[in-house]
Parts: sequence; C-alpha cells; structure tokens
Amino acid sequence: MKIYGVIMAGGGGTRFWPLSRQKTPKQLLNLSGNELMINEAADRLLALTDELFVVTNKTQVSAMKEAVKGRIDETHILSEPSARNTAACIGYAAMEIIRKYGDGLMIITPSDAYIRNEKAFTEVLKKAVDAAKSGDNLVTIGIEPTFPATGYGYIRMEGEGEVRKVLQFKEKPDLETAMEYLLSGDYVWNSGMFLWKASTILRKFETLLPDIYADLVKIGDAMNTPEERKVIDEVYPSIRKISIDYGIMEKSENILVVPGEFGWSDVASWDMLGKLHDEDENHNVCVGNVLPISVTNSVLYSSSRLIAAIDLDNIVVAEMNDVVMVCPKDKVQDVKKIVDTLNEKKMEDYL
Repeated sequence: MKIYGVIMAGGGGTRFWPLSRQKTPKQLLNLSGNELMINEAADRLLALTDELFVVTNKTQVSAMKEAVKGRIDETHILSEPSARNTAACIGYAAMEIIRKYGDGLMIITPSDAYIRNEKAFTEVLKKAVDAAKSGDNLVTIGIEPTFPATGYGYIRMEGEGEVRKVLQFKEKPDLETAMEYLLSGDYVWNSGMFLWKASTILRKFETLLPDIYADLVKIGDAMNTPEERKVIDEVYPSIRKISIDYGIMEKSENILVVPGEFGWSDVASWDMLGKLHDEDENHNVCVGNVLPISVTNSVLYSSSRLIAAIDLDNIVVAEMNDVVMVCPKDKVQDVKKIVDTLNEKKMEDYL
C-alpha cells in the first residue's frame, strides 16, 4: 500500500501578522533561520512517503509552487477556493487520492509545527504507520506534555505501550486543569497529525458528515474531467466549516494514539518564537537589527530597520517595511484582531 503525505497549508497565520500575510503566510516563511516551514514539513515526510500533497488556499498557490519546487510535484498542490476548516481540507485530499491514485495510507500534518528532534519524530511516525496499516484505524500522534500548557488541546488515553486507545479529546484547559492533566500521566497534547487509509476516512465522512461527503462526491465525480476546476470552485465554498477533530475524531470509537516527545512546538504566535531561537540573558528573543537596553522577557523582530528599545518588559515589537506592530507578550493571541480590523476597514495593502 502506498503512503501519501498530506500537508495542510491553507491557513493565513493571522496571529503572526505583520510578518505573515495573505500571500505569504507563516508556512511560506523562514522563521527558524534554516528553511521555509512548508519545506521543513515536507522534508520530515519524504523518507516515509511515496508521494507528497499540499492543500493550500488559492491565493497562495503560485508562491507555494515556487517554494516547494523540487520537493513536491506541482500537480499535487491542491487549491482551496476558500478556507473551510480541516474536515473539508482532509476530505478533499482523500478524494483526490482515491479518484486519481487509488487507495493508500495518508499521513496528515500541519505545515506550521516546529520539530527539534526529527529522528525521534520519524520513529514515532513509523509506529503510527504500522498502527494505521493494521486495520481501518484512525490514528493520531500525541505529544507528551512538558509543562501545563493552556494553549493546546489534550487527548486522554488509556493502556500501556507504544500505541494506546483514545478515551476523550479535551479542549484547551485552564492552568489548574492543565496541571492536573500533566501530573496524571494520562494526557498528551493534540498535535493535529493523523494517519488512516483514504477509504477509511471517506467512510467516516459518509457516516458522520453526510452533507460534506455529498459535496466531496460531487468534486470527486468531476475529477479527471475538463469540469474539475469549475466544480471545485462552485462546490467547495459551500462546504460546511468544521474541524476534523469535532466532526469525526470526537464522534468516533476505537481511535488510537501514539505518544511521543520530539521537541514539538505549535508555532502559532509571536510568543512561540522562542522555540525557534535562543533567548538572550534577559529572556529576550531578538531577531534581526535590534538594540535592546534594559529590555526583559520580550520579542524584538526586525526585517530591516533598527529597533532600539529601552526599559521594556513582556512586549512584542515586530518591524516590517510597511508596518510596525507592538503588543504585550501575553496578548499575542489578539493580534488576529488587527487583521480583522484591517479587513473591516478595507486596508488590503496591509493584509
């Protein structure tokens, strides 16, 4: 059975604005100083997969093709006319594989996670592949928690060994609950990585999300015909928005999880930049042309111009050629509100 890697790369990365923009979201950026995030994601899968696919937004297709040239065939870059959440994204990829290449095992990963220990990640992935191959299983990868994170979803599991049964998916907890999860040893972070056969997940869509499945069938029936693009553009924007977690994973039984620890970080916002760069002696993350004086616990990011900062604590300053963004470090989740406001005011030049 062939193994297909599917990288979900349609997000806008709004919490990394102004560095992340509509046409160049964070997955198309080099945040680590090593490689574009999309290419880091692809390289982690190359050794274990026969072919790689990327699902991205139509506004990013041109830049995506250029970014992954030499790694991923441009015919495997799937274009979403609009963002419809992860269920539609994964269903579209599964239908593409079934109708054009035949059934196979899908390894689905986000494009914007950072993994420090790639060798350990590969070993965990191999175990998950074996578990997914062994039957019509839905398999996910859980991250062994290293601190009481309140920004991640959790998975409650049972049993011993390398592959365990999922009991429950948990939303982002408060600090007290996160500490209980950490101390119990029965919980892992939800990584958003999944493994299953394309045929298996499509049957789940048919049973649990029949309305979305009907739309996917319309798209699938048009594949390999001159009407394919037209039908995708007409049908896809009407697909109901729902996550794969809520739509299928939380409603399914006999889900398996492979826990692992390989230096994983969900690089979702400015405060996570410290996972990619070393902090200085004052716990600052400084990237580019910056001059911190009596600055502590802050993030200073310069694309070109000098950022000179005095007597700051717990602040993020991000400089681009057309924008400077400043916010408290503990409010970085609200950066997306700036993007929402720019949309409302039709200030497209800054998006």
